[in-house]
Amino acid sequence: MKKYVLAYSMNPGLTVFTPEDLQALTHINLAFGLVKEGRLDIGQLTNIGLCEKFRDWNPDIKIILSVGGWGAGGFSTMAMTTEGRRTFARSCQEAVEKYGLDGIDIDWEYPCSDQAGIDSDPRDRENFTLLLSELREVLGPRSLSIAAGAGEYFIEGTEMDKVAGLVDYVQIMTYDLRNGFTREAGHHAALRAGRGDHSGLNTVDMVEMFHKAGVPMEKLVIGAAFYSRRWTGVKNENHGLLQPAESTGQGGPGYSDITEEFIRENGFTKYWDQEAGAAYLFNGSEFISYESPEAIALKCRYVKAAGLLGLMYWEQGCDTTHELLGVIGKELG
Repeated sequence: MKKYVLAYSMNPGLTVFTPEDLQALTHINLAFGLVKEGRLDIGQLTNIGLCEKFRDWNPDIKIILSVGGWGAGGFSTMAMTTEGRRTFARSCQEAVEKYGLDGIDIDWEYPCSDQAGIDSDPRDRENFTLLLSELREVLGPRSLSIAAGAGEYFIEGTEMDKVAGLVDYVQIMTYDLRNGFTREAGHHAALRAGRGDHSGLNTVDMVEMFHKAGVPMEKLVIGAAFYSRRWTGVKNENHGLLQPAESTGQGGPGYSDITEEFIRENGFTKYWDQEAGAAYLFNGSEFISYESPEAIALKCRYVKAAGLLGLMYWEQGCDTTHELLGVIGKELG
């Protein structure tokens, strides 16, 4: 079975795609539609007209509208009633038909949680399932998927066994595992647990968690990061790895900005964590976790070995060199 290769792309990133990129991809996730006054709003996707060109480059490409994202609210309130869910689902159906799209991807970050500063309610757990059921009904054979936070919190806030029966696939965001809430410098998108890391913050452990919660392996898609996470004021031991930091893990440079010149000018040294399958930079006080071509290749090989459906990445505009997608296309194409 052919593996899925899915590119999340924000509106500016849609201009970065090349014909060669489209040959490596099976799906493009347009990021993002939003929930506004209980309906779908795609006003910020001003480059959606490029989808016609993408279909010329690859007639088999699936173009999916992703709704939500970090800090995007409105889900909990909308999903609280039957009428709210139905109205939203029908607005999604209208957009899919108007723009000739292939499906909807729900990126609600996160049911039952207000950590992103959005509306939430304990009833989100059941309402998330009911929302997907309504979308499944109106979309018919079109694709329906979710982007899932990589952590126990997402399992607890949803009914993943029921969700798995409604969606075509579940995309686990196996990045930002260490993030803006984390003061320990370390890998944010590692394949496996490295030496001394007992946190469970890695791709393999997350896959096992979702599988145990009821999602078949063949419906799971893992995530790769085309951007980095950066910590400052890091203790100068063990090359900064798993050391306390003065900052939390802030958004770092995109892959195409991590050039040899950038590394040299900032005094960084490249390191490779063999056990974790992850790359990082350290200069004595600043730590940057990123995904190198070697790390991406290992994730692709894991997809095949574990019988997963595929791999997605965030986000197209973060790698204008097209090197990382080239690796994915070579490994999974």
